[in-house]
Amino acid sequence: MRRPTRREITEQDCQMLDRQARFRLAADAVTAAFAGVPEVEAVALIGSVARPLWREVPRFQPFRHWDVPVWHECKDVDLAVWLDRLDRLLALTRARGVALHELFKEKQIGVAHHQVEIFILQGEANAYRGRLCSFSQCPKGKRECLVPGCGQDLFLQQHAGFTFWPDALAPDRILHLYDRQRGILRRASETPAAG
Repeated sequence: MRRPTRREITEQDCQMLDRQARFRLAADAVTAAFAGVPEVEAVALIGSVARPLWREVPRFQPFRHWDVPVWHECKDVDLAVWLDRLDRLLALTRARGVALHELFKEKQIGVAHHQVEIFILQGEANAYRGRLCSFSQCPKGKRECLVPGCGQDLFLQQHAGFTFWPDALAPDRILHLYDRQRGILRRASETPAAG
């Protein structure tokens, strides 16, 4: 296996930056759609899409074999969404789907609905309630639906062994995008991409 050339490293870096940029546009589109859902109190981008990218040796070859670092690979969009009630989660599912469909229609940017993870929180204590389910019905009858508490609130998915860590909302790891009182606060797509 030959070592990646400088050109290949540059191309890989560009792909990682482009992937983050597309995910940030998806975050903006979904946030704008969620702003129209009355139950939504706030939306924030969390995870690697929210932060400047860092260099690391990736999981794929030949970069891994040669220990060649490139920009971090963002795998999906993580949005923290604060709600004041949990009985209309299907409205969020629909809003996410429509926003991503429109993003593709208008800008030819394809991000699947399951690539936009919605972490549902409530209250000033940031109480984690679960994730917005990606299935079209609740329960769907899948293995994932058998996790205790999954679907107790329709379309609120639980994951076995998952813990939402409070540091995910640390000031240096989060981009506040929307607040019900102030509207859209910022656009993720206008944030610097790399550190």
